[in-house]
Amino acid sequence: METFSQQAWRQNRTRYEAILDMPFNRELSEGTLSPERFRYYMIQDAHYLEGFARALSLASAKGHNVDDVVLFAGAAQEAILVERSLHADYFAQFGVTPDIFDAAEPSPVCEHYVSYLLRVAALEPFEVALAALLPCFWIYREVGKHIHAHAAKSHPYQAWIDTYAGADFEKAVDDVIAVVDAAAKGASPRTIKAMHHAFTRATQLEWMFWDGAYQLQQWSV
Repeated sequence: METFSQQAWRQNRTRYEAILDMPFNRELSEGTLSPERFRYYMIQDAHYLEGFARALSLASAKGHNVDDVVLFAGAAQEAILVERSLHADYFAQFGVTPDIFDAAEPSPVCEHYVSYLLRVAALEPFEVALAALLPCFWIYREVGKHIHAHAAKSHPYQAWIDTYAGADFEKAVDDVIAVVDAAAKGASPRTIKAMHHAFTRATQLEWMFWDGAYQLQQWSV
């Protein structure tokens, strides 16, 4: 019998393939993504990771046991540490000062995604919160591994690729998947349905986030 994660991935496989094939990730893999687009993406990703860390913290408080609390509290801390190290290097490279970052508001899709995760983490059961948070971990790992395997040599964004294709991130994602599957085993059919909805919605928002970066999305009014 399929686990929740296996079923959720299968049901969203075409969405993942669409993410791999979108212009942002194809050009990122080729090393031809414009510095302007990557700079925009890094700023929005820094905004996103702060909200993601807050959602992880909310979810950790609902953990079924101490190990769950430790795992997701640690993941929240790691999200902040990754943001500070990875983004700091690229911000310096692209001339993004603290004042410039503070003046750059979250994009419409960034705000939507973060608001969605915070709402689910705050209001929904632990299992549903996990399902909403999982695509960010899992899809980033798979995209990172794919780009690492196909990336051009002398890649200008190698540090990003190495972060999400590395062994440490691989294990962290496996740990999260294991917790999600364990939580799903004892969930009611209604909760499982809500988990699948949350996983799919977050996967769609992953696509929208990268597309928004490629389009240099701004507020219309």
